[in-house]
Amino acid sequence: MANIFPRWSNLLPLKIAFCAATAAAGVALAFTYYATPKTLVVGYQPAQPIPFSHKIHVDQIGVDCRYCHSFAEVSGFSNVPTGSTCWNCHQHVQPTSPKLAPLHKSMDPAYPGYDGKPLEWVRVHKLPDYVYFNHSAHVNRGVSCQSCHGNVNTMEVIFQDQPLSMSWCLDCHRAPENFLRPLEEVYNFGYNAETYLANNPQPGVKTPRELGLKLKEQFKVYSKESCTTCHR
Repeated sequence: MANIFPRWSNLLPLKIAFCAATAAAGVALAFTYYATPKTLVVGYQPAQPIPFSHKIHVDQIGVDCRYCHSFAEVSGFSNVPTGSTCWNCHQHVQPTSPKLAPLHKSMDPAYPGYDGKPLEWVRVHKLPDYVYFNHSAHVNRGVSCQSCHGNVNTMEVIFQDQPLSMSWCLDCHRAPENFLRPLEEVYNFGYNAETYLANNPQPGVKTPRELGLKLKEQFKVYSKESCTTCHR
């Protein structure tokens, strides 16, 4: 009886398996390189309606984080400032700057083109919808803005400094003493634990780690590592 399939078909399963393995390896490599928090979000720096400089406002002028982000320590999420927050100062400070045209258009009825529409800031730091995170619970237990957002005080344009990934969060939850500060230092971007201890001696505390352990006990920080901590 004649063969139904030609001889070359004997290699067909091997060819299919090779192509499938190659495609799977390519998908895995692409996912590893591109679909990780580091490549997706670290360095993310979208254009904003107004070129707001944190370096000028925080580092040079000394505006406290909570003036603009007023929900930071009282709410589960931190807010971006409304136009009225900016208008409090800028109706008097550099009122003719062309960079502030969107603010005038939003807040000043006498401004040509006034429409009263709110400023549409582009959100930079965003966790997935399935992740529960309480902002006030962290800052009220000694976790600084700097730990999660980087040196915001030196940023001309805000960008995402940390990956905010699950493993990154767990690094802190497993050893919170390495990140805790006295509450009065949470918003201080120039904080140094050794300098703080030199100026504020603590009984039985000589190193930054010992300070962190003391704060952990003082604040009753029992950070969890289970899935249900963030995935509820």
